[in-house]
Amino acid sequence: MKIVKNALAFVGLLSLCYLFINALQDAPTDENFEKKLINDYNVYALQVPQYLDFAGEALPLKNPDILERMDRELLVNTYWQSNGLLMFKRARKYFPTIEPILAKYGVPDDFKYLAVIESGLTNAVSPAGARGVWQIMSTTGKENGLEVNNNVDERYHLEKATEVACKYLLKSKEELGSWTLAAAAYNAGNSGISRRLEEQGVNNYYDMLLGEETGRYIFRIVALKEILSNPNKYGFNFREKDLYSSVPTYKVEVDTAVTDFTNFAEKFGINYKILKLHNPWLREPYLNNKTRKLYHIEIPKEGYYQ
Repeated sequence: MKIVKNALAFVGLLSLCYLFINALQDAPTDENFEKKLINDYNVYALQVPQYLDFAGEALPLKNPDILERMDRELLVNTYWQSNGLLMFKRARKYFPTIEPILAKYGVPDDFKYLAVIESGLTNAVSPAGARGVWQIMSTTGKENGLEVNNNVDERYHLEKATEVACKYLLKSKEELGSWTLAAAAYNAGNSGISRRLEEQGVNNYYDMLLGEETGRYIFRIVALKEILSNPNKYGFNFREKDLYSSVPTYKVEVDTAVTDFTNFAEKFGINYKILKLHNPWLREPYLNNKTRKLYHIEIPKEGYYQ
């Protein structure tokens, strides 16, 4: 019996030694850490597709400068994984609102990706004062029929702002002659693009020497179009249920002042925060409406916010 106990003790000691040696081998030494880093994380060069276009207008990818600039934007946007996933999620929520408005105005569907790079499909505010998903300046909004003031700012109204963007783009296309130049003008202005075309003696976007932002602009749009259209190709994995979806709403007509939106929201079984989430164009806790203008306020259907 004593021999058996000694044998068991010896086996146990050997096991402990084995575990200790293994632990030392797996310890986070510089050598092991570097080996794991190399084996567990890989970054791959991407192959730029042989053909890419914006609104049916092909990119001249045989030009080495154009190829390198396109490669840069594909790499930057593919390997900014967290931002990429957010774009997939938000696109599922907001594209169904944007797409039919573009179609209604005859603006190519590719322009929905312009909204993606402008704001990340959020109600962003730029340092220059542009606002909303389409990053519309105050003057542009007012010139195209939007109400823009401290109380109501319809640049934050997705449907109305999309219509303004369409009108602006159609005018740019008419003046500049191509959808690519119209998209560039959304960033640099019609006069800015026209002036550079004339100064440099060229007639298209890809032959112009431009500043950093406008020079990357079309390539960023096309990169987002390519990635969002081919998630598996660029390593993005998700299920349909992982994406965001819009909450169904109905419209309430208001043609008077509203003194307190907190009380107004409670009448429809929601709170002030939910009311503002669905109506970001209402900028204050009340509505002045001295002219008795007719507004349509969106109210989420019952049961979506518990």
